Amino acid sequence: MTLISPDNNFALMAALFVIAGASFLAEKTRIGSHLTGAVIAILAAIAAANLRIIPHSAPAFDFVFSYFVPVLIPMFLFKANLRKIMFETTRMTLAFLIASLGTILGVIIAVGLMDLGSLAPAADIDPAMREAGIAGLFASTYIGGSVNYAALGEITGLRTDASFFSAATATDNLFSAVFLSILALLPGWNWLAKKFTTHEHGEKVLEEAAALPITSTSLTLAVAAAISFVAIGDALTALIGIPSLRYAIITTLVLIVATAFPKWMDRLHGSFELGVGLAFVFFAAIAAGADLVAMVTIAPLLIVLVVILLSVHLVVLLSVGRLFRLTVPELVTASNAAVLGATTAPALAAARGWHDLVTPGVLVGVLGYALGTFAGTAIFHLWGVF
Repeated sequence: MTLISPDNNFALMAALFVIAGASFLAEKTRIGSHLTGAVIAILAAIAAANLRIIPHSAPAFDFVFSYFVPVLIPMFLFKANLRKIMFETTRMTLAFLIASLGTILGVIIAVGLMDLGSLAPAADIDPAMREAGIAGLFASTYIGGSVNYAALGEITGLRTDASFFSAATATDNLFSAVFLSILALLPGWNWLAKKFTTHEHGEKVLEEAAALPITSTSLTLAVAAAISFVAIGDALTALIGIPSLRYAIITTLVLIVATAFPKWMDRLHGSFELGVGLAFVFFAAIAAGADLVAMVTIAPLLIVLVVILLSVHLVVLLSVGRLFRLTVPELVTASNAAVLGATTAPALAAARGWHDLVTPGVLVGVLGYALGTFAGTAIFHLWGVF
């Protein structure tokens, strides 16, 4: 029994949106700024579910998974003009690709060293495919973000085990917060800074069309475009007959249009901000399924997995980044964009005074949203081959 019953859809949706809104407000506080809004939303939902205020599962949560997640992908990618990302932010793109390489190597080493086939026992897939699914799941989230994570959860079938998926989500986000703190501290370590190229990051900030006012028209068009991309992507997926390619097809469609018609896509002001808001609702919905008893049983292996993964990621980032004469601020911002996404990367850059890295941080974060699902899906399908 819970305070809000599983069939009270409006009350549960209200609870999810209240948690999301409160997380945005809490993020503005001194302590909240260190945790990030995503982590706050997850912790609040876990607490609400385990205090029996809201249930661990409900049709309202399934609605979020089924309809919010696919719509979020286009909203995050409307400004993903690949020509701009590749040519206007060359150094940051290189730094991000190095960070992504670190994630892939970290996943391969971490999953290769551990026996993860026994995890997610409720998922109706064999142990080898579970291991491949976990590899793809964490590769997608540490290159892209939670939307990619949700996509791989569906592609791999791991989302069918609510306890495992919620435990993995909580572990992922909690350690992401710890990793963000480490990234914030790196530039202050003088012994490390002396080993890298010095680069003065000035006050110049690139002007973006996104700075234009957000209107009811732009928001309506953004939602219409996002839903249309999903509808067209689903039609193509059905035509091809390979359901696991759904998110990859939707991503490809948006990237083609965003690159071919950037001026038209720039009119969709507010799509990214609306996407972030809905993403926080998704964080709350996915975290509500976390059963702490089950999480404590599963989490130790996941904790070891994430620690190994992020350690390898950091070693590759710094060692390869130094070879390419990239600066610590560039590498920190790129790693932030990969591990935590396009929302925290510019925030940390602005807080540290790296004003010319704010917009590139957003752009490579968006690139991560574009690449995360592809990378995770590739690892999932190719894992057994190697």
